[in-house]
Amino acid sequence: HTNRSGDPMDLVALDVGLAQADEFIRANACNKLSVIADTIRYLQEQARTVLEETVRDADLHRAACNVVKKPGNTYFLYQRDSGQQYFSILSPQDWGSRCPNDFLGAFKLQADMSWTPADEAEEKEGKLSSLRQLVAHTIAEPSVLSLATSSLPL
Repeated sequence: HTNRSGDPMDLVALDVGLAQADEFIRANACNKLSVIADTIRYLQEQARTVLEETVRDADLHRAACNVVKKPGNTYFLYQRDSGQQYFSILSPQDWGSRCPNDFLGAFKLQADMSWTPADEAEEKEGKLSSLRQLVAHTIAEPSVLSLATSSLPL
């Protein structure tokens, strides 16, 4: 039975190695938690946007309208002096200088009955078109699923 005493420098090196490992573990955990916190903030902002759009869409559906609203069409929102809001199929350009009320904005009615501001409709349609192509391609060729999801236009 042999008693060996170790080099005291080995103990110091071991202690330094443990301290470094602890520091790396803490840094790694902080980095992961930072990503999670960023994701939570992003999801909170997305939830806020969804709720704001829901309120806007509900308000727009309550606006007076003398035509049957059809998805895919753009409608022009005006406000009378009384405060009543209404949709028209006539744009401010159609009215020219004879526009009788304040123009509030143009909105495109989507297939899901949500509203998109007209100036955002083209960009939204481009994204939806890309997603529709992705779905159609994935249905036609299910084996491309993993490749397809890595190229989502988000």
